[in-house]
Amino acid sequence: MSRPTPQPPSQTLYATPFSAAYWRDAAVELTRTRVLVFAALMIALRVALKGFGIPLAPNLKINIAFFVNAFGAMVFGPVVAVVAACVSDTLGCLLFPSGPYFFPFILTEIAGSLIFALFLYRAKITPARVILSRFCICFFVNILLSAPITWWYYKLILGKSYVLFQLPQILKNLFCFPIESVLLTLFLRAMVPVAYRLGLVYDTGQRIRFQKRQIVLLVGLFLAGVVSVLAFLGYYYDTTSLSASYTPQERYEVNRSMEDVVADDLPAEPGQTTVCVVESAYRKFLSPKVTYTVAVYTVDPQALGQSAAEALDSYRGLSKSKAAAEAALTRIATATVVRREPGGEVLSLSVVPDGLETGK
Repeated sequence: MSRPTPQPPSQTLYATPFSAAYWRDAAVELTRTRVLVFAALMIALRVALKGFGIPLAPNLKINIAFFVNAFGAMVFGPVVAVVAACVSDTLGCLLFPSGPYFFPFILTEIAGSLIFALFLYRAKITPARVILSRFCICFFVNILLSAPITWWYYKLILGKSYVLFQLPQILKNLFCFPIESVLLTLFLRAMVPVAYRLGLVYDTGQRIRFQKRQIVLLVGLFLAGVVSVLAFLGYYYDTTSLSASYTPQERYEVNRSMEDVVADDLPAEPGQTTVCVVESAYRKFLSPKVTYTVAVYTVDPQALGQSAAEALDSYRGLSKSKAAAEAALTRIATATVVRREPGGEVLSLSVVPDGLETGK
């Protein structure tokens, strides 16, 4: 009995990925030997090219592995793209480790591959699609998604503080986005006709030509990204206290430094032992000034005991909530300190004895 002849793959192009047929075709790619072999080749290239880039300036380069990622996702679609992203990220970490492995970083690889696939797989490739795909990766993945994952990595694995949104990283992505979009468009313009002749894609690539409206779109998205980031950073810096991300060592050091700052203005009686606890630390966006709100406490002498220095150090490492709950500490004042950071130059200082700010 002869085996049934396998049906040729559908050559349908879709305007959007929001259809059941689109996802059926994407799932079928997992059963096609030719596609899986091609995916393995793309994975090998992604891993091999991860450390290579096009230099633009000192400490600034365009990583060329994303060209391979985009081309592969365009050919084999979102289902295979997710699998390929997982494999390439794992192999990259095993073959070229750059630090402790942290599993959540795989989400950025998956998201980047998925976005390329959603925009480019089974689609009529145009510069607008290429530009939008790269913008979504630069903005939503490289800026918004990677920031909390990196913060979590620093906090959980390295035990260090990390500013959630790093300005240099944001500027790098915004600056590189137009360049990457143009280069990727030119790359696909050369590769899509070749892939079409090989039967890997079903669009001829004739629409991949820059026109005035695509240039306007490129500039508009760049400006929209800049405005969005500036607005968000202004809000973020105004509403997020730096003290929330202090490590225990950093908290101890900043609390200890505040004792020296407010020492001459304390309302404590002679001989009393005092400690300072930073309750909040706000930095204005693009400003070196940090405004600290500092609670000043006296320490019950009986709580210090024989190991006074050790006990005092433990109080100096407390956070706002733990200090407020500590029975051995009595709050006597609130200090507001404005310092220039880094450097620690005190720009202004005010100390209000406890009760005066509430009219007691």
